[in-house]
Formats: sequence, C-alpha cells, structure tokens
Amino acid sequence: MAKTKIPSKTLTELNRQLNCELTAAQAYLALSVWCCNRNLKGFASFFAKQSGEEREHAEKFMKHVHDRGVAPELAAIAVPKQNFKSLLEVVEQALAMEQANTCGINAVYEAAVAAKDYPAQVLMHWFINEQVEEEAWAAELVDRVRTATCAGSLLDLDRHVEKLLADDKEA
Repeated sequence: MAKTKIPSKTLTELNRQLNCELTAAQAYLALSVWCCNRNLKGFASFFAKQSGEEREHAEKFMKHVHDRGVAPELAAIAVPKQNFKSLLEVVEQALAMEQANTCGINAVYEAAVAAKDYPAQVLMHWFINEQVEEEAWAAELVDRVRTATCAGSLLDLDRHVEKLLADDKEA
C-alpha cells in the first residue's frame, strides 16, 4: 500500500468527523431505545437503521484515512441523551443532530479545500450530498410528528414512518 500524507488540519478534521459519526450512531441508538420503550416500533426501527447508517459513514472515513496510509484515531464516545418528554422532542433531537453533523461535514470540506487535499474533497462531496437528504428527512419527520395531533394519527405515523421516509430518500 502506497503511503500518502494527509495534510495535518485535514487529518484532524477527518478524525473528528469520524468520531462524530460514531457518536451519532450511539445517539440514534438511544432514540431507538426510547421509542421501543414506548411501543413506537416503527420509529424504533427507523432510528436503529439510522444508527447503522452513521456507523457506515464512520467506516467511510476510516477507510479513506487508512487507504491514505494513516491510522484513524478513535475517541471515547459520550453517553447520548436518553431522556425525552415526547416523541416530538425525540425527532427534534434527530434534526438538531443532523444539522450539527452538516456543520462538521462542512468543516472537513473547508479544511480539505484550504489544504488542496483533493482526495478528501472528493470524499466530502458524497457526504455533503448525503447531508442534504439527512436534513430533509429529519425536518419532514419533525413536521409529521407536529401534525399528528391525536393518538390515532401518531400510531398511523409510527406504522408507516419507515416507508414514508424511505420513499422520500429514493425520490
């Protein structure tokens, strides 16, 4: 394997974001557990899948860094927020996490541009596009939960949440 140097600032940002993705995976797991404990199985399943996606994102960062001859640096993962007052608060947390993740992705890209690190820029193009989708479904989820004004509509939303958002991701 050919060793390639990653500019220091870009490497710092890549490692930071890698760990943010792992933290997000753990946070989505906490959202899933909260929903499961309230018998909201559709939301629980949806957030569990999101946790898996975040782990896949972390793996993309690890592979990129490793392929360029550098060992990725893993950090401790903080305990995620686990106590919520309502499903609305849960989905608002998901939206806030995605918005924060977008800022992190942008910071990696900015470091790569400043360092003229073209391989990292190409990697980050995928993540930038992914974040547009992630923020869109999270905002839609907040809107849908806000408009579910009775228990019946919330249960209907829970039953169909994965299909609704999967259809949006494919469109």
